[in-house]
Amino acid sequence: MPTPPDAAPRQLADDVHVFDAAFSVGGLDLGGRMTVLRLPDGGLWVHSPVAFTPERRAAVEALGPVRFLVAPNLFHHLNLPDWSAAFPDARVVAPAGLRAKRPALRIDQELDDTPDPAWAPVLDQMHIRGMPRVNEFLFFHRPSRTLLVTDLAFHFHHADSWALRLYLKANRAWKRLAPTVLERLLMKDKEATRASIQRALKWDVERVVVCHGQVLEHGGQKALHDAFAWL
Repeated sequence: MPTPPDAAPRQLADDVHVFDAAFSVGGLDLGGRMTVLRLPDGGLWVHSPVAFTPERRAAVEALGPVRFLVAPNLFHHLNLPDWSAAFPDARVVAPAGLRAKRPALRIDQELDDTPDPAWAPVLDQMHIRGMPRVNEFLFFHRPSRTLLVTDLAFHFHHADSWALRLYLKANRAWKRLAPTVLERLLMKDKEATRASIQRALKWDVERVVVCHGQVLEHGGQKALHDAFAWL
């Protein structure tokens, strides 16, 4: 039986695969994206798991053994229970604050400013400060020069839904990498957020993988700079 199209991974670079999935919020079809990185030991590091299906599980298992399941902020955790149940040996990693928000969720490790030794050889991470309700971490995969962004910015160059296009245009987030107005409002300490972004801009980013929108294949560092120049 063939694999459903939305269960098949798409390879972006060596050791970098993404899974795209349908996801709606408030009636807007934002879509979702899970990124699977293969670590030097062959184990998998799974960022922002999308909805669990047996087909997706099989496709992930075909890439290697799952070592880490990562919630990159306080919102992208909805599918973690299913994935952590399917991979009980994988460590569930999340930002501080998620335990209080979701007490029933198994969390084995909290993110901080220092990458775990298991992924430090290939991954840098940056805590975006000044946004306590989001508490997002950016991740930079050095070998492929790929930045992983969750809700801090969207990147839509096309959308089937007129409502989504209207929403993005109103948010000044259409056909460019940009934060939405909601994300701007959640920046309670803009100085702290600006300092975090400035540190992230030191990374040599080429590709940006967003959870909502299309992958930006080239010019990532400039796009990130332009997205937050207003700060």
